[in-house]
Amino acid sequence: MKIAMIGTGYVGLVSGVCFSDFGHDVICVDKDAAKVTRLENGEIPIFEPGLDVILEKNVAAGRLAFTTDLAAALKGAQAVFIAVGTPTRRGDGHADLTYVMAAAEEVARAADPGVVIVTKSTVPVGTNRKVAEVVAQANPDLDFEVASNPEFLREGAAIDDFMRPDRVVVGVQSDRAGDVMSEIYRPLFLREFPIVVTDLESAEMIKYAANAFLATKITFINEIASLCERVGADIKQVSRGMGLDGRIGNKFLHAGPGYGGSCFPKDTKALARIGQEHAAPMRITEAVIEVNEEMKRRMTEKLRDLCDGSFNGKRVAVLGVTFKPNTDDMRDAPSLTIVPALVGGGAEVRVCDPQGRHEGEKLLPGVSWHADPYDAAQDADLLVILTEWNEFRALDLSQLSDTMRTARMADLRNVYAIADVQRAGFTAYAAVGRAGFGVA
Repeated sequence: MKIAMIGTGYVGLVSGVCFSDFGHDVICVDKDAAKVTRLENGEIPIFEPGLDVILEKNVAAGRLAFTTDLAAALKGAQAVFIAVGTPTRRGDGHADLTYVMAAAEEVARAADPGVVIVTKSTVPVGTNRKVAEVVAQANPDLDFEVASNPEFLREGAAIDDFMRPDRVVVGVQSDRAGDVMSEIYRPLFLREFPIVVTDLESAEMIKYAANAFLATKITFINEIASLCERVGADIKQVSRGMGLDGRIGNKFLHAGPGYGGSCFPKDTKALARIGQEHAAPMRITEAVIEVNEEMKRRMTEKLRDLCDGSFNGKRVAVLGVTFKPNTDDMRDAPSLTIVPALVGGGAEVRVCDPQGRHEGEKLLPGVSWHADPYDAAQDADLLVILTEWNEFRALDLSQLSDTMRTARMADLRNVYAIADVQRAGFTAYAAVGRAGFGVA
């Protein structure tokens, strides 16, 4: 099939590249000419392991191309995917649909008859019907269908998630749209991955409900971690004991400094807003949002305690500032709350992150960047593990403690065992939901 993918952000680029690997002819469209040029030269504007290899292979095979010319991309396309941004709208927390509706209007004017317009972006319930209205208004004579196809891609594991998904969700309102979507995902159907076909509204709701539930799971275990610290329990043991229950499962039960990223913060806020608008308050989701923000602030106080009550004049080494490992995404990362608090409190902050510098330099002013964790920790008063990159999981703790002016560690991802930290010569250690030492 011929597919046009509008938007070469995270979702659009990964989806377009993977569809071409299914054997479809895909043209990815973006208004940013510089980005399109980079993609044509094989340069990936995001960090996603393995994406560059698949992109290069399918460009060479003639199945994948990039352009700024939407009309040319739509010529002969049987399906058009809208994968543009839906950022949180200022003031009310709702998803901003400006880019989605603008794309729908442009598609209406240039698409061939019989096209299926698929919303890949995460959008509030009812958006696909609004897309249909916009298209019909812009071009009353166009024969078209709409479909909802929400994405469930984890940054850092997106290729595997696309090629071996837990499920593919497709919302349609006609057999014709369903047939087109079935043909697009035929390689996954043949390998018996679940394809869930629903109405438009249910597909839209599945995305929000899934992300809100996962955010709730993270926030719940973080609250339990706070209680563990007070009562002397170990959150790692508690999480394992909970996760072995098949009804609960062990995923998303790792205590830390709070969730971030491109999806959970935005989607929980949007779901809360949708509930308010329909007089069905999402009280659990609203509480999750509030507690998650409080968790980030609580981590800041944990660091302040390790600095004897004040950041002023302290040198702090921060390992990891992206919201999770294996991505360069800084959106709503805990570091965006914690690092500015350190800088604002008078600390000299030295940052080391394998992929975070490009975005981080704009978002974290007043810090210095270091390629090596031992260099970052030189003469530091505190070492903070904020993102659990593999590069930070097997550090020489003795070398670090010898390097530091005051050997203290805040392990906000519970990477290291307390005995190993003590043996390495650290004089103070704090984790999340587990015992520490040397801290009042």
